[in-house]
Amino acid sequence: MHVNNSGIFGQMEIRVGFEISYAAEQPTPMVMMLSIHPSRFSDIVGTERIVAEPNVPIGFYRDGFGNVCGRLVAPAGGVTLKGEALVRDSALPDVMNPAAHQVRVEQLPDDVLLYLMPSRYCETDKLTDVAWSLFASTPPGWQRVQAIVAFVHHHVTFGYQHAHHMKSAHDVYEQRTGVCRDFAHLALTFCRCMGIPARYCTGYMGDIGIPPDPAPMDFSGWFQVYLSGQWYTFDARHNHPRIGRILMGTGRDAADVALTTSFGRMTLTKFFVLSDEVVPA
Repeated sequence: MHVNNSGIFGQMEIRVGFEISYAAEQPTPMVMMLSIHPSRFSDIVGTERIVAEPNVPIGFYRDGFGNVCGRLVAPAGGVTLKGEALVRDSALPDVMNPAAHQVRVEQLPDDVLLYLMPSRYCETDKLTDVAWSLFASTPPGWQRVQAIVAFVHHHVTFGYQHAHHMKSAHDVYEQRTGVCRDFAHLALTFCRCMGIPARYCTGYMGDIGIPPDPAPMDFSGWFQVYLSGQWYTFDARHNHPRIGRILMGTGRDAADVALTTSFGRMTLTKFFVLSDEVVPA
């Protein structure tokens, strides 16, 4: 249970930031998705600061999913991207609503249908038979999603050594290993196979309200499902409501929310992420 000076589950502030460096032999265009999601703009204390060193201009825009992206040209030699923000948070765990029901496909809003379709890392065509064999007998709605999350949580073994940028949901099911994005890909693919719209999420998630992790990783991947007319957060890696998620981007899968995309050869040389609760003095 999280307790702070505001009381049990009182409001808190979270300091987030990053420093990511790339080496480049020649000027290289880049797109980054490292900004806090617009749905959390009202929670930012002051302003979010994102800069490049050397100081090259960054042009910000919204992509087709509503995420904030920045475009720049990294100079020859490379670039360091730095960001920081202070974010107010409710200090409440992920919302649970066991009464949330599954919306019939024919009644879904047009813009939600996209999240039933196959995508780069989520091959519904390869996993539909598996999904129905596993989850057909579960009650539709919240209970079915929770059954999917529990299955993936126990089926897949977490380990950073299992990360691979080409790994798909079907690969994860077969190999039974992965990182947070792989847990999310497999779970959301199963949801789509069962007629439940699901989308991939990326953002900050520090070790807040839990024992410290000896190997913390403050960027994380999870997913959301569309039930009872709204999106709910689920996390197949942890399979437990968490405190202090700060959303950065949503999309069909991880391909839509890559932290950085370079249009040319670049080498990652530094990757530091911060997501810590600010403890009042």
